[in-house]
Amino acid sequence: MSAEDSGRADAGGAGHLQGSARDIDSFLEMLEAERGASLNTQESYRRDLEKVAVFLGGKRISLRQAAAEDLRAFLGRQKDAGMAARTVARRLSTIRQFYLFLYTESWRSDNPASDLDSPRQGRSLPKILSEKEVDALLEAARRKEGFEGARLVALLELLYATGMRVSELVALPQAAAARDPQVLTVRGKGDKERIVPLSEAARGALKDYLAARADILPKGKSSPWLFFSRSSSGHLTRHRVAQLLKALAVDANIEPTKVSPHVLRHAFASHLLAHGADLRSVQQMLGHADISTTQIYTHVLDERLRRLVDDHHPLAKGLLDPS
Repeated sequence: MSAEDSGRADAGGAGHLQGSARDIDSFLEMLEAERGASLNTQESYRRDLEKVAVFLGGKRISLRQAAAEDLRAFLGRQKDAGMAARTVARRLSTIRQFYLFLYTESWRSDNPASDLDSPRQGRSLPKILSEKEVDALLEAARRKEGFEGARLVALLELLYATGMRVSELVALPQAAAARDPQVLTVRGKGDKERIVPLSEAARGALKDYLAARADILPKGKSSPWLFFSRSSSGHLTRHRVAQLLKALAVDANIEPTKVSPHVLRHAFASHLLAHGADLRSVQQMLGHADISTTQIYTHVLDERLRRLVDDHHPLAKGLLDPS
């Protein structure tokens, strides 16, 4: 191929990518307008579709032009590259929604994704912390002094007492904590609100944090955010909270990879169920739209009970005298 022909090919590939980018933007606009998809959700869809677009661009076709065999080739490439079945399944879900959108908008006369097969997935159980480990984290946080210590205890108590997502926690307005609240109003996915109760320990930690917060704010200054910071958003970021928890894990002699805001959410749910809470109540507090999402925590309990029998039952260890 001559340099001139190569240039034309590159230009053609770029044209296909530009066309795909426009369709991706239209799809994301629909997700935001009709489903209230968050920016994080939109970015996740964008990343998946851009990977498909780049793959198809190498074949000199756009997303809108793809046939079923092209999409199967993309998914096959993902598997061959060693992608986890869960990741491939998520990308397949994105592809299905995108091509259903194109078909619904009459931008395609068919839906090439309608017959794509889902990869088989093993059941992935959420990571959790034991109650003893959560206590160790809280004790380590309480040993820290001043504003930083009060903030860390409040973050930890609120995450563990409510099961909030970290994105929901950092976005709490200062007004949410006014007048020693017994409940918090949380704005979750799809801009849906839910009410979560606060434990006495969480209310006490929040009260201590608010006192420290008032002392550290510059005179005459205020912030609309409960957990204010100098970040561009004006409040603590999810990434910063995760960093604080991992540093705290080191102080508590817990492996840092075991600790994250989402693991505390898992601990909240599994510990509640272990102490007799009903599944519907846990579903409501977590903000799960479908109870099947909450049911994964019953599998966690089943697994813990199985390990308990395997580790401690005399029959499992052959400790009983056969005579």
